[in-house]
Amino acid sequence: MTVHFIGAGPGDPELLTLKAARLIRSCPVCLYAGSLVPAEVVAIAPKGARVLDTAPMTLDDTHAEIVAAHARGQDVARVHSGDPSLYGAIAEQIRRLRADGIPYDITPGVPAYAAAAAALGQELTIPEIAQSIVLTRVSMKSTDMPPGETLENFGRTGATLAIHLGVRALRDIERRLSPFYGEDCAVVVAYRVGWPDETIIRGTLSDIHAKVRAEKITRTALIFVGPALGGITDFRESALYDPAIPHVLRPKVRA
Repeated sequence: MTVHFIGAGPGDPELLTLKAARLIRSCPVCLYAGSLVPAEVVAIAPKGARVLDTAPMTLDDTHAEIVAAHARGQDVARVHSGDPSLYGAIAEQIRRLRADGIPYDITPGVPAYAAAAAALGQELTIPEIAQSIVLTRVSMKSTDMPPGETLENFGRTGATLAIHLGVRALRDIERRLSPFYGEDCAVVVAYRVGWPDETIIRGTLSDIHAKVRAEKITRTALIFVGPALGGITDFRESALYDPAIPHVLRPKVRA
């Protein structure tokens, strides 16, 4: 018996990896967070499978389901949105599994920031404009951020920020990041990427709050901040394909 933590991607069932789909199809028990994972993703569970939406359940409830499945010798598909390694709340689940000697593994999924970049139709790492991406969040009703992991500290780097769980804190984000990026810095809010009601809102630090408020978006959104989101076309091309720069697979410099 094994508990399979499965990254379901951002929402589109077609973004499931082949392995993720195979595991969901094979597990007689499937636990998923219905607020973040569409029912279509787990609709491929085998006929007669015990499929439970864990959104209204506590950690104790979900663990009890796993312990019961373990006693029956049944594999469990524990389906999470995006990639389980990012804000998946699997650390506390793994701690309990280890304490009870229950085997588990992790299958990665398409993370929200990658799916959002695809929806934007752009690369996030543009030569000499942005070569670093900071994945972070803000502290609201969730656990506190560790000391030093502040928007101000990340803002000082000038890197592209991908801010999770912060759409209700846009005014605070504007206030804290404007001194480092400027009020006219590009911002993108990607709402429910991969779902039928996917919405992309573009703006700047000075006006994004009003635009998002007008759309009445209050949850399930990712916020990008940084100059790379501004539709820049004047940038140096990557050295990867530069004929004047050799590498191991193209050792000769072309004239």
